[in-house]
Amino acid sequence: MTLVSEKTRKHSEFSSSNSTQKLKKLAEKPFDLTKEGNLTPERLAKFYAESCGYKFLYGTERVTEEVMRTLVDLAGEAKALEKMEKMQSGEVMNHIEGYPSENRTVLHTATRDFFEHPNQAKPAAAAAKLSRQELDKLKAFLEKIDKEGRFTDLIAIGIGGSDLGPRAHYIALEKHLKPGRKVHFISNVDPDDAALNLKGIDLKKALVVVVSKTGTTLESLTNEALVKARFLKMGLKPEEHFISVTSEKSPMDDPKKYLACFHVWDWVGGRFSVTSMVGGVILAYAFGIDVFWEFLKGANAMDKAALTPSIVTNLPLLSALLGIWNRNFLGYPTVALIPYSNALLRYSAHLQQLDMESNGKRIDQKGYPVDFLTGPIIWGEPGTNAQHSYFQLIHQGTDLIPLEFIGFKESQFQEDLEVKETTSQEKLLANLFAQMIALAKGQQSDNPNQVFEGNRPSHLLLGKQLTPFALGALLAYYEHKVAFQGFIWRINSFDQEGVQLGKVLANKLIERFAAKRKGVEGTSYPLGDSLIKFFNLGKIKSCRHGL
Repeated sequence: MTLVSEKTRKHSEFSSSNSTQKLKKLAEKPFDLTKEGNLTPERLAKFYAESCGYKFLYGTERVTEEVMRTLVDLAGEAKALEKMEKMQSGEVMNHIEGYPSENRTVLHTATRDFFEHPNQAKPAAAAAKLSRQELDKLKAFLEKIDKEGRFTDLIAIGIGGSDLGPRAHYIALEKHLKPGRKVHFISNVDPDDAALNLKGIDLKKALVVVVSKTGTTLESLTNEALVKARFLKMGLKPEEHFISVTSEKSPMDDPKKYLACFHVWDWVGGRFSVTSMVGGVILAYAFGIDVFWEFLKGANAMDKAALTPSIVTNLPLLSALLGIWNRNFLGYPTVALIPYSNALLRYSAHLQQLDMESNGKRIDQKGYPVDFLTGPIIWGEPGTNAQHSYFQLIHQGTDLIPLEFIGFKESQFQEDLEVKETTSQEKLLANLFAQMIALAKGQQSDNPNQVFEGNRPSHLLLGKQLTPFALGALLAYYEHKVAFQGFIWRINSFDQEGVQLGKVLANKLIERFAAKRKGVEGTSYPLGDSLIKFFNLGKIKSCRHGL
């Protein structure tokens, strides 16, 4: 029994393509990284690409030249590069044919396209102009508050793409923090999140930015009210401390309630919004407009690289194709993203949303259920900590897990010391390179507990140093990798219907909690009521000494 009638067809465009059939054959006997003479310096030099200050090494993936040629053909059959050009020029890419959908352009690239673009399409040019106006408005606002010297702390309220991306990039750039500045993030509707993050802040010197594109996000509005109550309790006027980032004419676009209102548009998806005012207000406040500008330049450089036809320079397309090989043809269900940089402490969390919210889809853009695997599970933590955690399973577990490594030749702070004839940065890189080799080659032993099967695929994105420019390029690299995979799978990577059902049901339960508090009947919701009964904490027995 099905809940709805579904469109059916024999095979999807992806599954029936000539390249897919050929890749299935090639996947029956993938390249053996453990075979003597297969993993060589010559192979590492051959499977190599470079762009925007990054070297991309993928000789430790289970691919051959024939596999790579066929993957490029697969992208050609899907017209992936043409779709990227359409996306960046402002054609409608966020849609499902024949069904109600958001039906929008996808122009996060316009939020950083202020540079040379003589042939820029009109929609993209118009979007870039709006984005530049907001950036100029932000610059003027920051100059004003810098002159006044009123604020030291910024409290950022947002959730999902309004929190994960800005927070990850704030942590990544903390080396550039302006003296006397600090940002605190409140995202979870759990009141403990706000209580902990407000602890110790002098609210008289605090600025608060509330981020909600619609101006109606329940968690953010709840946290805004909670923080406002703190300000009022201190005898402070919230309208002199609060600013908003929201859509034009949303309930939060109100200069009577906010010290300043900055705009974001429906052509910027939440998880793609770091280079818009969603991330811009936070990053420019913390690090200054010049650092944010360098960040935008890096993202723009990778945007341009994503339009080049060769995978020797188009790193996002190359990464997308390797991901499709591992997911659709070798059948690996997850990907571990391991940055060997402590500055990227929360980057895997941002990329988890970016990838899984974009490509966790079960229908294509024509409304047909897909007959192949789409987005993998994305997870990870920084190395070398991860090596002392879950790498045991990666090396010797029964699941094969592809890895994407990120590393840098130089540290950010350049504060290092030689211990036992090597610096900490050299030890960090030695561990990174060792993991790639160990995962690929494995190890044979007479002791079965010390056997490493090998053939665990990985690739490395290696930069010189994690600068603002390099971080911007890294952000755009992953944004476009995700988009290219969606283009090749023919799915819509730019909506997120999967988060809506839970929101609708949560609102029903919230209504029931409110009705109980008021002592009224309210709208009946039997399933919700049965669960709410368990919320009666008075009936939960303590368990100090046994049962």
